[in-house]
Amino acid sequence: MRSASALQRSLPHARHLHHLHHLHQSVGVVGAPSSRGQPRAGVERGPDLIRAAGLLTRLRETGCEVKDYGNVAVEDLEEESGPVAVGRAARRLSEALQAVKRDGHTALMLGGDHSLAIGSIHGHAAAVGDLSVVWVDAHADINTPLSSNTGNIHGQPMSYLLHELRPKMPALPPFSWIRPCVRARDLVYVGLRDLDPAEHYILKLLGVKAFSMREVDQLGVARVMEETCDYLSARGNKPIHLSYDIDAIDPSVTPATGTPVAGGLTYREGVYIAEHLSQTGLLSAVDLVEVNPLRGQTEEEVRSTVSTAVDLLLACFGRLRGGNHPPDYRLSEP
Repeated sequence: MRSASALQRSLPHARHLHHLHHLHQSVGVVGAPSSRGQPRAGVERGPDLIRAAGLLTRLRETGCEVKDYGNVAVEDLEEESGPVAVGRAARRLSEALQAVKRDGHTALMLGGDHSLAIGSIHGHAAAVGDLSVVWVDAHADINTPLSSNTGNIHGQPMSYLLHELRPKMPALPPFSWIRPCVRARDLVYVGLRDLDPAEHYILKLLGVKAFSMREVDQLGVARVMEETCDYLSARGNKPIHLSYDIDAIDPSVTPATGTPVAGGLTYREGVYIAEHLSQTGLLSAVDLVEVNPLRGQTEEEVRSTVSTAVDLLLACFGRLRGGNHPPDYRLSEP
């Protein structure tokens, strides 16, 4: 049997950590109903759809305190060009995330498309300093504006955030406010299976830690997450930002998304990743993006996608498949 990860071992009372983390979790929820980082309408409905599926109530039932900050205002950006709208939406989201962190919550951003991670990660770093980022996705989303074949900004967010790519980024006025805030050594990918040649080159050039689905198949998800946390622990126990694209999960489970790719994580693997990171006690912000009800062919496909998104988030915030109970729970005397 493998030992617990170094990241968990390095924290006090690690074997009780997940209970403490779960019972005192305070979650600040921000919706970001923007679709302008890609061409498919519908993804802007994600935040309200996930809320409507009972997320906030179920988080409270799990033992979390929850404050809903509502949605970032993006309606006035509908007539803007793509890059202008994305840049402005990301800036507003950055400010919203900073407010959530100032209030002492673990931040939860509901997207919207994955270009919004520019704002959520930027705001998180502005509030707390250096971060580790775990990016769970079928795609690396690390194209630069110059290497992208499509120009879709939801395939580029990490390039705006990485210090090492700053020299390769053209000066774009809508993004002039952004300062890189993540080091390549503090980034880990899990679930990759659809990389552009330029993205593959960038990952190798920068030495980014990445577990493709081949590694998940070869090693198993438990070892992948142990190695992820050991790797991050060796670089200091920084707050973790988990950016979770629903298309990381196999489309047989989550088909209602814009760029599904066969051969993804199973439901159980996806939940395990969230549970494992939750139990480190370092999970400080979470993105859940790319739920698009207009891409589902049936109501059941949409329901499966949304319910899986909710389950992933519950796992992020302390729900255990082995069961939970409140700390003051007692059996009644006969």
